[in-house]
Amino acid sequence: MTRFLLVPGRGVPFPNHWSRQWARTHRGFVWAPEPPGPPYVAEDRVAALQAVIAASEEPAVLVAHSAGCLTVAFWAERHTGPVVGALLVTSPAPDGIPRGPLPFRSVMVVSRNDPHCAFDDGVALAADWGAEVVDAGPVGHLDSKSGFGPWPDGEKLVARLAGPA
Repeated sequence: MTRFLLVPGRGVPFPNHWSRQWARTHRGFVWAPEPPGPPYVAEDRVAALQAVIAASEEPAVLVAHSAGCLTVAFWAERHTGPVVGALLVTSPAPDGIPRGPLPFRSVMVVSRNDPHCAFDDGVALAADWGAEVVDAGPVGHLDSKSGFGPWPDGEKLVARLAGPA
């Protein structure tokens, strides 16, 4: 059975955030790690993600939002495991992050008006990571503040990643 590991951004998502809703309503969706509060410390997040991934040989799809996408990139640079895909949602693109291709299928959702990442920067980062780009249009940071509680299009992307390559 495929595990779905929710990789949080730098803060705790609001209760109506799509990732929180998925954790509550979908069997097999677990936090990796439980949403911690700020500050974002990459080493701590990568170690926590590694602990959850290493706890089972079951295949995993990573579902990362915001800085959680950076956690995934740092993890992939340093570790291996039964990860079969990643949904990367509105990643920031700061300097000093891994830019090599991810060793698993990935889809990067990029917003046309994300306050944390210009569209062209998000597309360039997706290309570096070898991720398929999904242009989500003008959806802000695709979070609760941008009006996203439910996100059915995201659920379809996750289902696609969990299916055959």
